Amino acid sequence: MSLRRGEYPVIESATPPVPWWNRRGTWAAGWLLAALWAAAFPVASSLDTHRLWGTSAALGYTAAAVVSYGLPGPRARRAAVTAALAGAVVAPLLFLVLTGRAQSEVDVIERSGQLLLEQGTPYLPHPLKVTDYTPYLPAMALLGIPNALMGEHSWAAKLFGDARIWCAAVFVLSLHAAGLTLRQSGDPARRVGRHERIPYGSAMAVLIACPVVALPLCVSGVDLPMTGLCCLALALAARGRPAAAGLALAVACSLKWTAWPAVAVVLVLLGRVAGGRAALRCAGTAAVGATLLIAPGALLSPAAMVEQVLAFPTGHGVLPTPAASPLPGRLLADLGPAGWYAAVGLLVCGGLAVAVSLVRRPPVHLRTAADRLAIGLLVAFTLAPAGRFGYLALPVVLMVWARLVDPREPVPHLPVPTHRTPPVVPSRAPYASAGAGGIR
Repeated sequence: MSLRRGEYPVIESATPPVPWWNRRGTWAAGWLLAALWAAAFPVASSLDTHRLWGTSAALGYTAAAVVSYGLPGPRARRAAVTAALAGAVVAPLLFLVLTGRAQSEVDVIERSGQLLLEQGTPYLPHPLKVTDYTPYLPAMALLGIPNALMGEHSWAAKLFGDARIWCAAVFVLSLHAAGLTLRQSGDPARRVGRHERIPYGSAMAVLIACPVVALPLCVSGVDLPMTGLCCLALALAARGRPAAAGLALAVACSLKWTAWPAVAVVLVLLGRVAGGRAALRCAGTAAVGATLLIAPGALLSPAAMVEQVLAFPTGHGVLPTPAASPLPGRLLADLGPAGWYAAVGLLVCGGLAVAVSLVRRPPVHLRTAADRLAIGLLVAFTLAPAGRFGYLALPVVLMVWARLVDPREPVPHLPVPTHRTPPVVPSRAPYASAGAGGIR
C-alpha cells in the first residue's frame, strides 16, 4: 500500500460476529422447543387449566418460531416476542380469569384476603380440608383483598379482582424497578458490547413469555411476587442501597418463608459492595418490616399459623400436603419417620454447605449472588420432605434473569495497527523566529 507524504492509514475495526444467541436459527429453535414443551400439557396433564394453557401456548410459540426464522431484520424478534406473549400469557390468562378457572392456590389467596378483612388474620382456626389451609405468610393475603372488595359481579370485577393479576403486577413491577436500578451503573466496562445485548425491556418480555414464567402466571401466580422481589433486592444490593433492599426483603419474606434464604445472600453481597454498616442497616430494615407484616397474624392465631405455614408444607400437618412430586426429599419421607429425618438432615447439610460457601467465597456481583441463591433454593426444594416440580421455577428464573441483566461480556481486543504511527515532533517555528530576531 502506497501512501503519500503526511498521510497515515485509517485503521478500521472488523465487524464483530453475530453472537450465537442473537441468530435467527437460535431464536426459532428456542421458540420451537417451547412449543413442544407446551404441547405436552394437553396430552399428559390432568389439570384443566394446564391443558388450556398448553393448547394456547403451543400455538403462540409455534407462531413465534415461524416469525423468528421467516421475517428478516430486527422486527422479527419483536414480532416473535409479541406472538409468544399473546399465545402463552395474554390469551390464556384472560380466558382463565374471565371464566373463573384457576388452581386452588388462587382461591386460597382470595379467601385469605376476605378473612384478613373480617377477622384480622388470614388463617381459619379449624381447617377441615386441604383447601382450607393457607400455607403462606400473612402478607400474601394482601393480594386477595381486591377480590374481597370487588367480588365477581361483572367482568371488570373478575379481571381486576383476580389474585393472579395482582401477583403478575407485583412480579412485573419488581422486575421493572430492578431494571431501573441497574441502569444507574456508571461502570464503563459494563457498557462494552452493549450493542450486542438484548435491551432490558425485550429481555424481560422474553422471560415473561417463556414457559417457566408464563404457565404459573396464568394458572396460579403464587410464587411470582416473591421471585420478583428477590430479584429487586439483589439489584438494590448490587447498587449499594441497603434501606431499599431491606424493604424488598421484608415484603418477600412476609409472603412465603421460602424467601428467607435470600436474606443471607443479599446481606453478604451488600457487605462486599457497600461495607458492613450497610449490611447491618439492610438487616435491621428487613427485620423490622417483616415483623410489622407478620406479627399481627401471628399474634391473633399463633397455633393456626404454625400448623398451616410450617407443619403442613413440610408434611407434618394434620392433613397430608398435596405437594407430592417424586423429588429425592419426598421419596425419602415416604419411607417413614426415619426417612423424614434423613431428608431433613440432608436439607440442613445442604443449607450449611451454601452458608459456608457464602463465608469462604462471598459473591461480589449480581450474577454470582443470584446463582448462589438459586443453588440454595434448588437444594432446599429438592431435599424438602414435600415439594413440587413447580417450585424449581424460582431458581431457574433467578439464574436466567441474572444472565440477562449481568452477562459479564469479556472486553474485546482492539485491532493491532499494521503501520506504526510516527511520533509527533514539535514545531521549530517559535525557535526559528526567536533566532532570527533574537531573544530580548
